[in-house]
Amino acid sequence: MSASNNFDIIVVGAGHAGVEAALVSARCNKKTALVTLSIENIAKMPCNPSIGGPAKGIVVREIDALGGQMGITADKTALQFKMLNTTKGPGVQSLRVQSDKIEYSKMMQDICLHQENLTVVEGQVKCCNFKDQTVTGITMMNGDVIDSKIVILTTGTYMSSLVMVSKNVTESGPDSEPTTHDLSASLREAGLETFRLKTGTPPRVKTDTIDFSKTEIQPGTEQFVSFSTSTKEILPFDQQVVCYLTYTAPKTHEIIKENLHKSSMYSGVVKGVGPRYCPSIEDKLVRFSDKERHQLFLEPESLQLDTTYVQGFSTSLPHEIQEEMVHSLPGLENAVIEKYAYAIEYDAIDPLQLKPTLETMKIENLFTAGQINGTSGYEEAAGQGLMAGINAVCKLNKEEPVVLGRDEAYIGVMIDDLVTKGTIEPYRLLTSRAEFRLLLRHDNADQRLMEKGYKLGIINEERYQEFLEKMNRINECKAKLKEIRFTPKDSINNYLNEIGYDKLTEGITGYDLLKRPNVECQKLCQEINFDIDALISRQVEIEVKYEGYISKALKEASRLNQMEKVILPEDINYLAIDNLSLEGKQKLEKIRPRTMGQASRISGVNPADIAVLAITLEQRRRKKGNNEN
Repeated sequence: MSASNNFDIIVVGAGHAGVEAALVSARCNKKTALVTLSIENIAKMPCNPSIGGPAKGIVVREIDALGGQMGITADKTALQFKMLNTTKGPGVQSLRVQSDKIEYSKMMQDICLHQENLTVVEGQVKCCNFKDQTVTGITMMNGDVIDSKIVILTTGTYMSSLVMVSKNVTESGPDSEPTTHDLSASLREAGLETFRLKTGTPPRVKTDTIDFSKTEIQPGTEQFVSFSTSTKEILPFDQQVVCYLTYTAPKTHEIIKENLHKSSMYSGVVKGVGPRYCPSIEDKLVRFSDKERHQLFLEPESLQLDTTYVQGFSTSLPHEIQEEMVHSLPGLENAVIEKYAYAIEYDAIDPLQLKPTLETMKIENLFTAGQINGTSGYEEAAGQGLMAGINAVCKLNKEEPVVLGRDEAYIGVMIDDLVTKGTIEPYRLLTSRAEFRLLLRHDNADQRLMEKGYKLGIINEERYQEFLEKMNRINECKAKLKEIRFTPKDSINNYLNEIGYDKLTEGITGYDLLKRPNVECQKLCQEINFDIDALISRQVEIEVKYEGYISKALKEASRLNQMEKVILPEDINYLAIDNLSLEGKQKLEKIRPRTMGQASRISGVNPADIAVLAITLEQRRRKKGNNEN
């Protein structure tokens, strides 16, 4: 790579955030460089071999609706598909796939290497280059300078990272790869604040040394499910690999408690804050001391590997203690550990320094996405990477940025949480973080976001037309159900009797009948000879049965969105506004919210501050009007 190379956008780091950022940039015709330690690192799964889960699975659907890659690759390389929370309401149902981690990474590598406008650069970045608080490119460890208009940092856990097992601390990235101290130092020198975070990974054991007869089988979902709406075929159910469930035993707890002082977390070695929602097993025992046992899932990593991932058993205890711990688990008494668990600590930047576009406030044209922003998880990273890439392209094109609302996407909830509230621990998306989760469902991600993806030029014409056809079929089905009336003489009464209802005593539309619990759309459509596929039938069913709740949520979202329409001036000096509370002034000046709605969600900014801010904006408007007159 010569010093003369110049790009529109450089993406540093080829994990899940970096891949999405680089691909969307290149697909939008921007000359893009994706810098990675090695091609083999592209889209690696250094932790769990899976994609999706509660809230996370919906993020993958959103990525797909916007034209991202994760969902397509996850579908094609999955070993098992499982729809979660199917006994609960549609607002919390989401997909999770067990991935073949080798095939997933290979497919992403192939896509990146053959993507037009994208150059993959192997090497380590030393620092970002700046001029007048604007990023101008990067300098590699070998001295090469690569210039660009925009830089997107997606460095994951590689900045000043330390791998820890008990009191043994090694300067290293994941899997004994090199770390860099210079990069985060260059960011601090440019005025960005960094802080330390910690995460970890569990042991991997040889699959053929596990006695699965002592565990509980965890099959997938038999029906067709997918992340991408473009996926037409998935691995047949009878060919899917099963996972297994086991539990910690009293002996496990005894071993951990006796050796707690040897853990990196409790011996004083760890300085960073660990994840609240995916803690180490020793942290679980301390926090939830009243629990008699903890679930552990045994997950295959790849058809090409004889290794099983012990999900929920992350630890930083010494290797010899890990041996005792693993052998205390039902089914793993004779298990051979292929790879020991470890904790990793790394630098992240305070996300309160970011705009909702994921551009840093202090440094022009520098964007960040993924774990560098304080999040955890492949899906959270990919969602941020996609949005950073989209907004980088919009900035180069001098177009309006794309900022997703909290009622539009879980990606919007996540980014708003990060840039408005910040985080002091690895942030994980949860359905409980979304106030409009009934609007943010697995089934309607395309309805919420595909129009945006199409207008941005990421969703192609074929996919968009397929989406419009789907919407036509949904509307057609609803219209048909409203039109048809069932009477006490119709054969529909036989079906109603089968599911526990009395015979109809008066006429009722199919639409109103569908609102009843357990009445299925497909059954009603069969009665009226209306052909409909299972996915569309399911979506109609959700929209009709939950119509009242959805309508209420939409009204509430519309009310709150009025504040989102009030854009705050970029040049406003909050410290100079009289009658704002002291904390309100400080928080507003630090976070510099984009809208009045965002300002109202900042911790420490009270309703009185919002009222003062509204008066200030009105005074500015009148003053501007008088000056123009």
